[in-house]
Amino acid sequence: MEQFDFRLSIPKKEDYDIIVCGGGIAGCAAALEGARLGRKVLLLEKSVLLGGLATMGLVNYFVPMCNGRGRQICFGMAEEFLRLSLKYGYDTLPAEWRNGEPADPTNVRYQTHYSPYIYALQLTELIVDAGVKLLFDCNAAYPIMDGGHCIGIVTDSKSGLEFYGARQVIDTTGDADICRKAGFPTVDGKNYFSWFGRMVTLDSCKKAVESGRADRAVVTIAGGNASLYGHNHPKDMPFFWGTGVEVVSDNLIKNQLTMLDKLKTTDRFSREVTTVPMMPQFRCIRRIEGDITVYENQAFQHFEDSVCAINDFDRRDFLYEVPLRSLVRHGFDNIITAGRSASADGYAWDVFRVIPPAILTGQAAAVCASRAMDESCAIYDVNIGAVQSKLESENVMIHFDDSLIPTASTTPT
Repeated sequence: MEQFDFRLSIPKKEDYDIIVCGGGIAGCAAALEGARLGRKVLLLEKSVLLGGLATMGLVNYFVPMCNGRGRQICFGMAEEFLRLSLKYGYDTLPAEWRNGEPADPTNVRYQTHYSPYIYALQLTELIVDAGVKLLFDCNAAYPIMDGGHCIGIVTDSKSGLEFYGARQVIDTTGDADICRKAGFPTVDGKNYFSWFGRMVTLDSCKKAVESGRADRAVVTIAGGNASLYGHNHPKDMPFFWGTGVEVVSDNLIKNQLTMLDKLKTTDRFSREVTTVPMMPQFRCIRRIEGDITVYENQAFQHFEDSVCAINDFDRRDFLYEVPLRSLVRHGFDNIITAGRSASADGYAWDVFRVIPPAILTGQAAAVCASRAMDESCAIYDVNIGAVQSKLESENVMIHFDDSLIPTASTTPT
């Protein structure tokens, strides 16, 4: 491929303690935690709403935060964010979990849907009230590296290219964009043909009026409708890797035209599309190859450097711990990732990438970044005991209780 070299003079803006690149759910957690720790924080979001897939992507679902037997696993900021989602919009939280963990064992799981756009507005309020500097329509374009140290981030916005200095950088772009450009080894993921929007129909409006719940007026309409596990993915269609503009555009064009073809077969006065995803609904785009990679068969394994315990959202009983080493890479002393780009592989990547773990790893990333500044050390060399103590003080479960591990007589499901 022919290459071109060019040089630009870029104005320098402010310096920040922590720059969080990407305002998805993990980025919001990281920015909020950093601000609460007294750090000067800049949050960069390339779109015009916070929340990423959890709002604009219409994946507005707090997956189960329990072990499927009535024991809550995900606490900390994940609990705070879930409860925030119940405040002004609709929810589907089971009665058993309305007032916290049930007194008696139950197979009903701790999960809820919520209003994606009301929640996006709430996230803006939360972040601004915490004192975070928030820049919308501003892409974290490139990390400026001095060897393995990032001195700051070049942004691309309506103001042009600008540079912001940083002591610590948290990559919550969702696809390890900053880590990859900094030089991290990365792994691409595959995605299926899926794109779900929302619409109202005359029938759904009638049901909403009858039930007294406005959310029941909204129903799903799909372009591609492949499941998490690839069911309904067209046999003759390649997977979507999501790491190049051509592939992303091909996915969106195919999905939009498929959705339109479905609409063409319906009465145009009987329904209206209210919204479609404002981003590709890719789940696994790219992750880092961290100092350690977690695999599915490492369920129930404890890690000395765990920063949170999480549960499988689909299968009961399965528990994991997220080691700090899965968020960092030796040789890059002030960059950490969180959310979908953590170093987990196969089905473990699916477990790590959903909303509650994304929030918890974002929270942990900010604590680690703050500790690294206090200790004047590389982020992977922080005093892990101090990090864990701080997270535990914020009600994060660091290590799951071994009594929750299934025995031979209680095979996990």
